[in-house]
Amino acid sequence: MSNRIRILLAEDEASLGMIIKESLETRDFEVLLCSNGEEALQTYQTEAPELLVLDVMMPKKDGFTLAKEIREIDDAIPIIFLTAKSQTQDVVEGFTIGGNDYLKKPFSMEELIVRIHNLLNRTHVQQKADILDIGKFTFDFPKQKLRFENEESVQLTHREAHLLFHLVKNKNEVLDRSLILNKLWGNDDFFSARSMDVFITKLRKKLKQDSAIEILNVRGFGYKLVC
Repeated sequence: MSNRIRILLAEDEASLGMIIKESLETRDFEVLLCSNGEEALQTYQTEAPELLVLDVMMPKKDGFTLAKEIREIDDAIPIIFLTAKSQTQDVVEGFTIGGNDYLKKPFSMEELIVRIHNLLNRTHVQQKADILDIGKFTFDFPKQKLRFENEESVQLTHREAHLLFHLVKNKNEVLDRSLILNKLWGNDDFFSARSMDVFITKLRKKLKQDSAIEILNVRGFGYKLVC
């Protein structure tokens, strides 16, 4: 049985899809190439890949729609978007849906491979995290659930959970904005920074039941979780 990491690649541009597939296979990955979103969803359901590389603009089902459907059943699998889009709202939407990274076309294969390894390594490390206490909340990072006292748990999105994890690990200290953007988003450009602001706002709303918890914006430096 093969021990190679299995990647699902959804790319409707046939020549580009083959180039990516062959390049990844020379690095000892197993690549499942699909030419549209519907085929990719079926392949995901039957072949159990460990990472997804999704083109945003695809026939039958676009990459954002596909990722949204997968995130409803799988909060953990890493997702990289390939996109020709560069509008802020498009990039923010990709991260909001649950994407972990994105690459703008054209891109180098070396950059894609580095980002794949980075996401796989990050996922492996973070799966070992313990259940964490945040004031009156219990944060189950592996399951990406947040529970207030004896109430029912709230399911966090993939990116909300990872951002909260780093805030908690640096509790009462400033979490460097550039550092966390590079670690979770892969870069610290304007689009990623806007996306991070969106997720900070979402986390504040989810934590507001405990008045002793605050996420402070330390202007020019980053964020601080005070508890």
